[in-house]
Amino acid sequence: MSVTLGVASGVILVLAAGFTYLLAHNFSRRVLLIRGYAEKLLEPQIPDQILPAGDDEIGHLARSLQRTAPYIRALVDNLKLEGARREAILASMVEGVLAVDRDLRVTFCNHSFAKTVGARIPVNSGMPLLELVRNPGLLEIMTKVLATGERVERRLRLPAAHEHTFEVLAGPLAGPSTRGALAILHDITEIERLERVRKDFVANVSHELRTPLAAIRGYAETLLNGALEDEAHNRRFLEIIVSQADRLTNIAADLLTLSELDSGAAAQPHPVSIRAALDSALRTVESAARSRQVRLVRGEVEDVKVFGHELQLEQVFVNLLDNAIKFNRLNGQVSVEARRLNENAYITIADTGIGIPSEDLPRIFERFYRVDKARSRAMGGTGLGLSIVRHAIEQMGGSVRVDSELGKGTQFTLVLRELPK
Repeated sequence: MSVTLGVASGVILVLAAGFTYLLAHNFSRRVLLIRGYAEKLLEPQIPDQILPAGDDEIGHLARSLQRTAPYIRALVDNLKLEGARREAILASMVEGVLAVDRDLRVTFCNHSFAKTVGARIPVNSGMPLLELVRNPGLLEIMTKVLATGERVERRLRLPAAHEHTFEVLAGPLAGPSTRGALAILHDITEIERLERVRKDFVANVSHELRTPLAAIRGYAETLLNGALEDEAHNRRFLEIIVSQADRLTNIAADLLTLSELDSGAAAQPHPVSIRAALDSALRTVESAARSRQVRLVRGEVEDVKVFGHELQLEQVFVNLLDNAIKFNRLNGQVSVEARRLNENAYITIADTGIGIPSEDLPRIFERFYRVDKARSRAMGGTGLGLSIVRHAIEQMGGSVRVDSELGKGTQFTLVLRELPK
């Protein structure tokens, strides 16, 4: 009897163990299927997989997961799309964009920033900032943002970027589990240059106007104080006043011309003959050349037609010829040539004058800039002629080049696009 009970108990235990094993195995299998399905939700396509059914908790979990899977997939796709869109926008920005983590390691760097600092593209994520760009100012900005969590705006000059100046706007970049800093670098080198040119222009205009105005006022007061009856000198005083008034008129006229060129308010462009404009300019300066004993040499001048403004082009030639005559030597020479080459018109005006120092060549087209200030004013120059030349030629789609050797002479070369025949 006891033996029979023992056998029965053993059988029951074996069956119970087997049933428990089967139940646990089935449970594990169903859990593994649900786990695999959940892990595949991040793949591009939602897995086409049948999950275990049933009325127990596992079955309910499987059905809930299948119902929410499309929404999870859509959310992941939207996040990826938004991330790719933001990265594309940042990567294509003209401004340099730099992001670092709290340890000052680079987490993002767009093409513009890498190109600015001369780094090899692509920049490896996790690179220390000091390896990417060695600039104490930028390091100080990013460190301050990380320490204070506040925005920092500062102008910075980067030697690695060929001494360009940047407006740096940096701010905190906070994530759910980490902190960082983001900096945007806007190149303001050209803006700084224009600011400097504007300040110089205002100062130069004031100076240029002050001298003739002071002369006019001084001689007028002299005449009023009794010199009007001085027949030996009153005529000379009046001639000086007229001369200074002419100088003011010339300055105003040149400024007006520059203003019209800057605004693009000139008349509609039309075909212009280079030969006709040059011949007219040569006739205009012929008497000045004769009085200064400078020989005008008209070389080969092809009849090339360009698209532009006849009066402006003639004024360009007059300005260049006038300078070549004024700053020439006694019995010097001014030669003119015009030829076509590769569908372009090349006009050269060369002189045998005093030349231009190499350090002054980059600035001669600036408004009111003079190489020899005393001599330029004595000859009645306004300092605006070459600015008018450059603006007029560039407005016609051309370019101006100057070559000069001190003591030997200067040559200006104008390049304009030839009209198709």
